[in-house]
Amino acid sequence: MKAGAQRRYAVLLAAGLLACGALALWMLAQRPPVSLLERIQRSGELVVATRLGPTTYHAGAAGPDGFEYALAKEFGRALGVGVRFEFPADVEALLDATTRGTVHIAAAGLSINEQRNHRVHFTLPYQYQTEQLVYRRGSRRPRSLADVEPGELHVIAGSGQEAALIELRDTAYPQLRWERLGGTGPETLLAALDQGGIRYTLAGANEVELSRRLYRYVAVAFELDEPRALAWALPPTQDRSLLDAANAFLAEVQADGRLQRLYARYYGHAGRMNFVETRDFWRNVRDRLPRYRGYFERAGEITGIDWRLLAAIGYQESHWQADAISPTGVRGIMMLTEATATQMKVGDRDDAEQSIVGGARYLRVIEKKIPRRIREPNRMWLTLAGYNVGFGHLEDARILTERDGANPDLWMEVKQRLPLLADKAHYSTVKRGFARGQEPVDYVDNIRNYYDLLVWYTTTTDANMRHRLLAEEPGEPVIPPVANATAR
Repeated sequence: MKAGAQRRYAVLLAAGLLACGALALWMLAQRPPVSLLERIQRSGELVVATRLGPTTYHAGAAGPDGFEYALAKEFGRALGVGVRFEFPADVEALLDATTRGTVHIAAAGLSINEQRNHRVHFTLPYQYQTEQLVYRRGSRRPRSLADVEPGELHVIAGSGQEAALIELRDTAYPQLRWERLGGTGPETLLAALDQGGIRYTLAGANEVELSRRLYRYVAVAFELDEPRALAWALPPTQDRSLLDAANAFLAEVQADGRLQRLYARYYGHAGRMNFVETRDFWRNVRDRLPRYRGYFERAGEITGIDWRLLAAIGYQESHWQADAISPTGVRGIMMLTEATATQMKVGDRDDAEQSIVGGARYLRVIEKKIPRRIREPNRMWLTLAGYNVGFGHLEDARILTERDGANPDLWMEVKQRLPLLADKAHYSTVKRGFARGQEPVDYVDNIRNYYDLLVWYTTTTDANMRHRLLAEEPGEPVIPPVANATAR
């Protein structure tokens, strides 16, 4: 090929390549940008900011647990991705991480308020919760915010509680002043109040109910007027893909009952233990449980049942007294009947090891009466209810549940119908008739409370807190640091 032809060919080739490049760039410009949701799904990971606490994220029997943890994991499954949790130091750091977009979602029981609406995008509410002013049992109980003196009330800086106080100060209580605490969470304040370090604080009703099982001196003075809406927070971007997906998910779990089931799982049994019951439980954890813990652990190894659940059942039955006996003749730590003891080859019902191992084995026997399709944790709660009231009466309650159009395989549904077995209008329509149906509800809820506390006690790394729980008195007060040393 002559030189001139080569040059012309090179020019044509270059022009063709430039045209192809321009066309490719034009086509790329026409393609919509990859959305935040698509990027998350491609990466396979949703990053969620939360906080450590009984209502959010904590150590459970089989690993991480908590209402917010479970709901966020469910959302991750809906998106087809894993969930990685991060734990900013306090609510301000959590909101800052969300605003900057270093996390995808903040799931930490955040309340919606005007100030936060300028910083983040909120999802649809998934829960409404009242704020409670709490005080230390035995001290002066305020009847309203008008009774709160400057310096007596401590709240977390930037929290929903502080936002509520600002609104109340501006509308009804101009004299209201409070101390702002940074770098901490609600649990720290409730612990400080329990130990006498502070006089009053605010917390959500769910947090108070769960925490009162640990902090025996925490008592509710009154509730603030209006429940607050809780929602997830997302970065304030124009890309609404993740926000739309989160709203669709929350609407779906609300409609299909999953949200209600989660609520019942984490909060449905709380609030039953009063001051005396809480004090006595921790006293018995200190004085009685060490004698029998090894037997519960061995029974757990034999049957595959968490030893802490077996211990919770034993506490409900006998308060861990090996020589306990009832007027009906059941006896021992697990309160076995003669027939049950014979069936489980228990020679001496007063022998603690025999009673505990026999009771655990019998629990597995009676569990087989529950339909195989029912999974944990509903399976165990229904098993215990049937053990308490009789499986025939449990089946009657499940029939009443089904008649109401509810799911008879869910404990949260069946427990609502069990008390109806004491009402002639209902028990006359089922096979086994009258039963004191409230008793199995109380029985199961008590066991669940004891189990939760034993799980917490055996998983917490806070040795000082364990010591305080087992002490007769709460010990020296701990006062949290005041944020910026200023009061509002």
